[in-house]
Amino acid sequence: MRLYTNPLSSNARRVRLTAHLLGMPLELLEVNLKDEAERKRLREINLNGKLPVLEDGDFSLWESCAIMQYLADLSPDQELYPQDARARADVNRWMFWVSQHFAPAVGVLTSENIWKAMRGMGEADPRELARGERELLQFGAVLDAQLEGREWVTGKSITLADLAIAPSLMYIERGRLPLERFPNVMAWFERIKALEAWQQTDVRW
Repeated sequence: MRLYTNPLSSNARRVRLTAHLLGMPLELLEVNLKDEAERKRLREINLNGKLPVLEDGDFSLWESCAIMQYLADLSPDQELYPQDARARADVNRWMFWVSQHFAPAVGVLTSENIWKAMRGMGEADPRELARGERELLQFGAVLDAQLEGREWVTGKSITLADLAIAPSLMYIERGRLPLERFPNVMAWFERIKALEAWQQTDVRW
């Protein structure tokens, strides 16, 4: 299987973390998003023009959370994606939550504090910064409450829920994400950073 990826992509990192913990080797094909020819090729395999994309023989799959679930389903005896219907629904809930709420809030701040300057798009917009902080604090409080008394998002074992959420914080310092007021989130993120899989997929600036 091959994965079209980029080391700066938090969505692609979700998949790489999952594959690492499943012991599933992937051929990584790095896409240079600054190159128009490579962006065109990406649009040919994903009309959204987004990363990551997984190719498994003649089967092509995009959307990071769907890829994570697919890899888990291909792995016998794995524990990242529970078989029990309610436990699996709980994991799914948090995967949808991060995609719909938490990651977009993070994205506002990383866009303003990191990517704008890198792309020569001018200074950060104070209104966007205020909006991003407001939304991140709202959803950060949700995650912090969920982690109260829990080692991992859905309980005592790490699941796809943790692996879907954690890469959103890979730019916690550079993106100036105001999450230090949430002790449960910060303690959980320290556990994530201690994982070999996290260290193996880290970005070197």
